[in-house]
Amino acid sequence: MIDYPPLALFIGGRWRAAEGRDIVPVRNPATGEVIGELPCAGPGDLDEALTSAACGHEQWRQMPAIDRGRILQQAAALIIERRERIAGLITLELGKPIAEARAEVETAAGLFAWNAEEGRRAYGRVIPARQRGVQQIAIREPLGPIAAFAPWNAPAITPARKISSALAAGCSVIIKPAEETPATALAIAAALEDAGLPAGVLNVVFGNPGLVSQALLQSPVIRGLTFTGSTEVGKQLGALAVQTLKRMTLELGGHAPVLIFDDADPEAAAVSAVTAKFRNAGQVCTSPTRFFVHESIHDRFAAKLAELAEAIVVGDGFDAATGMGPLAHERRVESMERFVADARTRQIRVAAGGRSCGNRGYFYRPTVLSHVDQECLASNVEPFGPLAATAPFRTMDEAVHLANRLPFGLASYVMTNDMRNAAAMSEAIQSGNVIVNHWQASLPETPFGGHKDSGIGCEGGIEGLQEFQTLKYVSQLASALTGQALQPA
Repeated sequence: MIDYPPLALFIGGRWRAAEGRDIVPVRNPATGEVIGELPCAGPGDLDEALTSAACGHEQWRQMPAIDRGRILQQAAALIIERRERIAGLITLELGKPIAEARAEVETAAGLFAWNAEEGRRAYGRVIPARQRGVQQIAIREPLGPIAAFAPWNAPAITPARKISSALAAGCSVIIKPAEETPATALAIAAALEDAGLPAGVLNVVFGNPGLVSQALLQSPVIRGLTFTGSTEVGKQLGALAVQTLKRMTLELGGHAPVLIFDDADPEAAAVSAVTAKFRNAGQVCTSPTRFFVHESIHDRFAAKLAELAEAIVVGDGFDAATGMGPLAHERRVESMERFVADARTRQIRVAAGGRSCGNRGYFYRPTVLSHVDQECLASNVEPFGPLAATAPFRTMDEAVHLANRLPFGLASYVMTNDMRNAAAMSEAIQSGNVIVNHWQASLPETPFGGHKDSGIGCEGGIEGLQEFQTLKYVSQLASALTGQALQPA
């Protein structure tokens, strides 16, 4: 266990404590106890953050990309150096097992390191001119100050992805991380400050979501929005952003299907799936949830998955024996109870779990629902928790229909040893990410985004960097016009 630090806002390069501000409690989900008091930004704080971001952006955008990259590389090094401390904050705030938390910190540092290099490659292009003496170029430039909103389920990775991409593109950032996991985001801000990031280039605020989003998205200072969270909230923020024609990148809800074909080993598939499904207690937007398994192997897969789920040790994330920690807050436990109650009402078999556990904190057993129908709650609403639902399919057409049935398309998975199946599913599944025979849906260098109600735009890769850039066309005649003017087409 680690000591929980005092919490603050970070505006204009200064840390602003709780004095004179409203506060909200931060709880340890393993115990339910209050571990910190988080100050909330008021209107004055938000106005100052906007002014700071505007000034910081002008300084940052003019800094050579190689110098910006050095600061991001130093931040990555500091995050790695402070890995144990930051990982402890993740486990304390979110409950994630400490080994998973360490891996998250390493990924967050990797995002800064990759974007530090990629920011030097904001290449434009030269367009062949129609007349001699004319140069035509397309230039990528920083979009402008960015408003970023990050959720609680990946408290290091999601802020790191948004901040590092925007900074690498030359933009300043105002980020509102989740109030449930503030210290992790503040630790990233501290690493950037210590790496030499100029004051005002990054501002971190917390508080009432409506107040913060209205203030930032109605301001002409902000030129871009990046948000990760639910589809419902994403649509609300998008409606605000479009009023001032801000660029938006929205990574929204998912309900990831998994198609397991009859040529796959059902027991081996279950062994690999159980780790992916119950990582971070299933509180992952790409978490595999709807398992559609060929009817010839469905029961073997479901039985093995249930057996493995029952064997998972649920407990405090700081305990080395823990395989799955608590849910983030009491609301997630209540949500899980609704999914299971609905399944039992429909006579759907609860093959594993289906109950809370422990005498304090927000713990729930890994749960497997077997032979679900397509009308139950778990088949239609993303659980965002430790719940897997299995159902058999007969034909490839049926499998595709089941995978594409919902208005979500973030991540999807295919398990097969037949590359003809893999090729057909990669084409037919309506999803931003189709992952075949493994479970890694995103890396710093790969694009990550959703189709349909799962979002707009991409994060990660060169595509994620370009979300924070704007294109300028410049056409230049070699010398001032002294003779015949160029004629418009």
